[in-house]
Amino acid sequence: MTKLLTLSPPLPDTPREHHSFWARIANELAEAIARGVYEPGQRLPSEHVLAEQYGVNRHTIRRSLASMCQKGLVRITQGSGTYVEDFAVDLIIGKRTRHRQSLAQAGLRGGLEVQDAQRTRATAAQAQALQVPARSAVLRLQVLGVGAGQPLHVSDRVFPLPRFDRLEAVLRETGSITDAFSAHGVADYTRKESRITAQLPSPAVAALLKQPASRPVLFVTSVNIDSAGVPIEFGSTWFAGDRVKLTVAHDDH
Repeated sequence: MTKLLTLSPPLPDTPREHHSFWARIANELAEAIARGVYEPGQRLPSEHVLAEQYGVNRHTIRRSLASMCQKGLVRITQGSGTYVEDFAVDLIIGKRTRHRQSLAQAGLRGGLEVQDAQRTRATAAQAQALQVPARSAVLRLQVLGVGAGQPLHVSDRVFPLPRFDRLEAVLRETGSITDAFSAHGVADYTRKESRITAQLPSPAVAALLKQPASRPVLFVTSVNIDSAGVPIEFGSTWFAGDRVKLTVAHDDH
């Protein structure tokens, strides 16, 4: 049975582009794919069916699907239909690793969403990575990385306090770690190290990534430092293995 989708009312502060029917429909279909309404490889309803569901003409639907195709969400097969693409974003892990920049290079939009925040004491491993005394005060964030409406990775990020006392608020507002660091006087930061392994996710991580717990993920631990070489972030990140390709860059850019 075909699942009907309904358009949500436009928000007054939404960019002008998103007020257009074709962009709104593309966004709604992308969200449906992210929720698993349409699985990878599944054929979407025909242009005629979608046009009737949304109350628009087929030209509008065609433009929505073309936009999704450009973003890599679907593939259009002439004479057959439109199919959900096997989603795989190439994310760069290098000296300067930036989530939003990696998405932009792939022609996608996205950001970071704070799922949970705690002010706690550093574990032995966290204190060693951040080069602070054991049991030092830290800010611990669980963050979801999203691209084109898809959950790409879940991370557990730890920052020393009181240096980054307002980081949670800025990150929630901007969706950018870079902006959050900048608000605390860190104009630039680099990746000191990254360690990559494959493992099975916990049920909680699998739920956030919207994948089975039996499907492996790429697990990366990392340390970021400021321009003076002082550690400012220790992170553990689980990447959805079927949606993300990790490229390790060896240059300084």
